[in-house]
Amino acid sequence: MSPHGDDHYDSYGGDHGPAGTDGRLTRTRLPDGDGDAFGTGRRPRPTTKPSRSLLTVVTVVVLLIAAIAFANRGGGDSDDGDGGGSGDAKGNQAQSTAPTGERPVKGKDTTTGIATGFPRTEQGAQSAAANYAVALGSAEMYNRERRREIVPLIFASNAVARMQSELDRAYTKDSLAELGLDENGKAPKGQTYVSRTAPVGTKITDYANTTATVEVWCTGAFGTAGEGSKTPVANDWFTTTLKLRWSNNDWKVDSFAQKNGPAPVNADRTASTAEEITKAVEEYGGFTYAR
Repeated sequence: MSPHGDDHYDSYGGDHGPAGTDGRLTRTRLPDGDGDAFGTGRRPRPTTKPSRSLLTVVTVVVLLIAAIAFANRGGGDSDDGDGGGSGDAKGNQAQSTAPTGERPVKGKDTTTGIATGFPRTEQGAQSAAANYAVALGSAEMYNRERRREIVPLIFASNAVARMQSELDRAYTKDSLAELGLDENGKAPKGQTYVSRTAPVGTKITDYANTTATVEVWCTGAFGTAGEGSKTPVANDWFTTTLKLRWSNNDWKVDSFAQKNGPAPVNADRTASTAEEITKAVEEYGGFTYAR
């Protein structure tokens, strides 16, 4: 299931080949006489200086290799540093992640590990949205005190108080109990609550100098691992839409919403045991996501 159940989680707030030369290429004939036993013409006597024709051929080959290498760099250039890809009916490019030489993020918060300092570009907005979607779908959000550390880092300053209040109302004692958690978002002894979100892709749907709307297609694992769990860990697919604003030299969230899917067909794979899931959650750390 998604971080907030199966229901729609609505918004909280509102490239020319190498140049030729002037030299004319000539054809060289081998002498007819003095052939060897196999009928092959005599080899030409080596010279101490390469012919102009040979130099021309070598130059063309070198330039051609250089042109091919240049064309293959980074999967192509674009304004936002992304590679090309297929697009939708609106002309939005589904662009692949490619190295751009740009540092995608300046650092991380030492307490929460959430990335901060995203560049003021479309690429930066997508990176911010991906990382914020992970934070919003983390198990830490179910704990009131941890949530109070996370929200100020990802939301715009004028939205922090409102979001704290609305999220407190979403994570009530009763709603946590339905997930098998206590009022502090903790699972019963011997069990581990899992809430791990992984972005699959991002898409800019609106961008301006100080605002951006980004959709983040996600998958994840959610539920409680352990003997006696009534909510076993299952995978989910959902899309989180984040409305961002440039605030204090970084992208911050004004509001966000969530909807189900797109979801692929489940693979015919045997589910792991609760112990394997718990071990994986403890041993495999998360990533800083960059576009």
